[in-house]
Amino acid sequence: MQQDKTPTGRIEHANLTVSDIERSSAFFQKLLGWHERWRGEGRDHGETIHVGNDATYLALYTDHEAHDRFAKGEPLNHVGLLVDDLDAAEKIVVDAGLETWGHDDYDPGRRFYFFDWDGIEFEIVSYN
Repeated sequence: MQQDKTPTGRIEHANLTVSDIERSSAFFQKLLGWHERWRGEGRDHGETIHVGNDATYLALYTDHEAHDRFAKGEPLNHVGLLVDDLDAAEKIVVDAGLETWGHDDYDPGRRFYFFDWDGIEFEIVSYN
């Protein structure tokens, strides 16, 4: 008798609408040591940049004409990002003019939160 196989998975990407795609791309490259994987035309004549590493990325999208929001994204609480140096990451966030909050030390790590320029909430966590 064949056993049902449980698939394994991981988050490959998240797609985020941003107002300034170049600013967001440069920020995440600096914050996470990522690179631009791809760029091209996006939905409704917008532009998309994939910023990440070989395994995962953020698809940053902007509509140069209207910057409309997709209502389906409204239930999103935050995007969690793992870093190896929380203090260095926080300096990059603060140097970008963004405010950090919700600092916490917990087992097994530390974290803080911030909103980007478009009101997207991020949690930055480190297990070091």
